[in-house]
Amino acid sequence: MKICYLGDANSIHTKKLCCFFRDKGYEVSVISLNDGEIDGVKVYSMAVKVDTGNSSISKIKYLKNILKIKKIVKEIKPDILHAHYATSYGLIGSLINYKPYIISVWGSDVYDFPNKSVIHKRVLEYNLKKADMILSTSKSMAKETNKYTDKNILVTPFGVDINKFSPNKIKKEKDKNEFIIGTIKTLEDIYGIDILIRAFKIIKDRNNNINIQLKIAGKGSKENYLRNLTKELGIDEYVEFLGYINQNQVAEEFGNFDVAIFPSLFESFGVAAVEAQSCGTVVIVSNISGLMEATAPEKTSLVFKKGDYKDLADKIEFILKNDELRNEMSINARRYVVENYNIIDNFNNINKIYKDLLKSSR
Repeated sequence: MKICYLGDANSIHTKKLCCFFRDKGYEVSVISLNDGEIDGVKVYSMAVKVDTGNSSISKIKYLKNILKIKKIVKEIKPDILHAHYATSYGLIGSLINYKPYIISVWGSDVYDFPNKSVIHKRVLEYNLKKADMILSTSKSMAKETNKYTDKNILVTPFGVDINKFSPNKIKKEKDKNEFIIGTIKTLEDIYGIDILIRAFKIIKDRNNNINIQLKIAGKGSKENYLRNLTKELGIDEYVEFLGYINQNQVAEEFGNFDVAIFPSLFESFGVAAVEAQSCGTVVIVSNISGLMEATAPEKTSLVFKKGDYKDLADKIEFILKNDELRNEMSINARRYVVENYNIIDNFNNINKIYKDLLKSSR
């Protein structure tokens, strides 16, 4: 089978998908607006600087490359043309008019893009209309997408490598009186890290006899603000900013956390929460649909009211003081991911979708 992706060659999700199908012996190619390389995959770079996650009509300068991209696709003659993002790459695929054609929605393309203007809304509706099949990584995002199309949306969740994200090989010995709270997210307002820091201040004040630490991994424009906030609250000596960490380090850190916190104000789907649970780590999440769907509330996660740092502090303290429950939820978390979010199972499902579409289009 020949598969051609219209997507960012630097995206970790694009790379994982390409490598899976490459290893199955498929001929895989990617047409990317950015430069990038993927081992064993032909990448055609258009070298256009476009932020696909926040694309808008004013940014569609890459349209001058449409004829070039159309020629490349014609030369490849893929069995499946699959665009990642319903707007930027989705528009390219729609204008190329190649069949069979799949669009994957990712978040901002359906949550933000159509709300900018009537024209943006019409562009999204047009792109979805041109697709033979539409995929979504979550049920909540599929529901949002159905505001702009009456087509059936197939849910294909993000999966994780359950061998890499495993509780067995990453736990470190530590002081029994030590309790590590952690998060791994981009340091931007939307992910609510300031809420976590304020909750941590309450936890420290209530439990000064316990060695409680907060570890924050990730980079972003709010890093200095967050560092200063810890100083203002007098907790900076208990908070460690880890900076950017790679995928192997992500697995190691999640395994070392006693509880992982995801206080996001919005997420289309909580991939990091799935990774943490795969490591057997209990998670506490805000009550937004993208995080609720990525966990099993009361079994693998506790849920707090979005933006309410006092409620978050209460939930953290509840887990802190209930070792038996935490251990039970840890076992549940690992099992939940193995049963629902094994990346191999999820990619095999996409493979079946490809094959079914090919059969129906012949």
